[in-house]
Amino acid sequence: MNLLFVCSENRLRSPTGEEVFSHYENVSAIGCGTNKDAATSVSGDLIEWADIIFVMEKSHRNKVSKKFRELLKTKRLICLDIPDDFERMDAVLVRLLESRVLPHIPHTRKIS
Repeated sequence: MNLLFVCSENRLRSPTGEEVFSHYENVSAIGCGTNKDAATSVSGDLIEWADIIFVMEKSHRNKVSKKFRELLKTKRLICLDIPDDFERMDAVLVRLLESRVLPHIPHTRKIS
C-alpha cells in the first residue's frame, strides 16, 4: 500500500509520517508539501502513485483537491487534523499519526 503524507513544507509532519510508516509491513510512504518551497512538492505523479493521501490540515486538503481534482476521483483523501505544533519525529506526533492512520490501513504491523 502506498501512503502519501502532505503538509506545507515537507520538513516536519509529512517526513515524520514517511519515516514512521516506512517501518510497517507492505507499506511504502512518501512525504511532500503544498508550498512551492517544500523539500518535495506534491505532484500529479505522487497523487497517482498513492493509494491513500493523508493531509495534515483542511487547508492542505483544499489545496490538493483544487489542484488535482481529476486525479483524486479514484483516491482516498483523508484529513488527519494535525496542527503544525510539532518537531520532526516528536513522540506525541508519532503517536497521533499512528492513532489516526492505522485505522485506514488494516492488516499491517510494524516491522521489528
